[in-house]
Amino acid sequence: MTKELLIKNGRVIDPANNIDKVCDVLIADEKFVEIGKPKTDTKNVIDAKGKLVVPGLIDIHVHFREPGDEEEETIASGSAAAVAGGFTSVVCMPNTNPAIQNETDVEYIHRKGRQARKTHVYTMGAITRKREGVELAEMGFMASAGAVGFTDDGNGVQNPAVMLRALKYATMFNLVVAQHCQDDNFVGDGVMNSGYNSTVLGLPGMDKLAEHAMLWRDIQLVKKTNVRYHAQHISTAESVELIRQAKKDSLPVTCEVTSHHLLLTDKCCSNYDTNYKVSPPLRTEADINAIKQAIADGIVDTLVSDHAPHLQSEKELEFLTAPFGIASLECSLGLFVKALIESKILDWPKLIELMTAKPAKIIGIDKGTLTKGAQADVTIIDPNAEYVVDVEKFHSKSRNCPYNGWKLKGKVEKTIVSGEIRFQA
Repeated sequence: MTKELLIKNGRVIDPANNIDKVCDVLIADEKFVEIGKPKTDTKNVIDAKGKLVVPGLIDIHVHFREPGDEEEETIASGSAAAVAGGFTSVVCMPNTNPAIQNETDVEYIHRKGRQARKTHVYTMGAITRKREGVELAEMGFMASAGAVGFTDDGNGVQNPAVMLRALKYATMFNLVVAQHCQDDNFVGDGVMNSGYNSTVLGLPGMDKLAEHAMLWRDIQLVKKTNVRYHAQHISTAESVELIRQAKKDSLPVTCEVTSHHLLLTDKCCSNYDTNYKVSPPLRTEADINAIKQAIADGIVDTLVSDHAPHLQSEKELEFLTAPFGIASLECSLGLFVKALIESKILDWPKLIELMTAKPAKIIGIDKGTLTKGAQADVTIIDPNAEYVVDVEKFHSKSRNCPYNGWKLKGKVEKTIVSGEIRFQA
């Protein structure tokens, strides 16, 4: 018996198919059947009047901490947080303990994701063994097990010869190689952006050069190999210009931006609140303005949470020793609305494109669209609903979020994965 679901009267936005109109969406047997005014007598109806009906949101940069640090987050708790945030697909980073570095590790992540039955869970594999930047990990086996790319996220691959080898090897699998652009020679024991505020606070700084020196180096390697390359969480005006030039030169280079690098500056660290300690660090107002301009110009390819949960006891350590990271998956959409729609940098269709079709293209998955026959992943959003961020209500295990108490707009009403409602507000 065919299982149908009709979503009626919503503003349907599907950037991949240039759709932006009020109409209905019919789903049957986990697939999209028709957009428009489909004929059906199903009793299974969602009235989405006044709401946005969009392809399921995709976040290609999350940390679910499993295996190794399940007290901070598990794939099950992270998946619950994802659907609460409107995300129907997420990509886990491999900086777990042990790292995701072989086919068994990749299969483990995928199996745990299926067992959680919330969001689609993908993973990237490590570029190098133990993410130490010395010896290549088993990229071929991980590719065959379904890894959607490779990164040593948390560490930049320091040795250019190793990175070149990784890029050459990746040509065999047509998968993206993503880089945490940070030359450690410019960072040392730095804990925040190097500049006036770090000097005043007496905290060791992380020089901006660390980011764009490695990004410049990698772009030269991409020129040599022509491999798909993705710069993770770019945070400086100089990085923006390097990406802009790479795109002008028609290189296969993409990049992502986080909500915290659009909303917070290094001034936020002035009270030594470790919830503002992230890597790459919060930068300056000038960097934020440059990144926003790049988004407006179409230079930035996708928006990510870089959801990085940590225990309260860890974040209560002094600034020098506390871990880097913010847990923000559940309020991610509202943060991007605040940063980009309320400031009129983007409209809803452009924002949705950066959170659906474009990230799907980067990792090469058949998602981020409402195309007939595609798997029925849908996010229903009330664009005018306001809510207050309350970390105590998070589905995530962790509470290290500096946005607690913030009033945000753009509330996720329902998250539908494979035709099934997996979250409703």
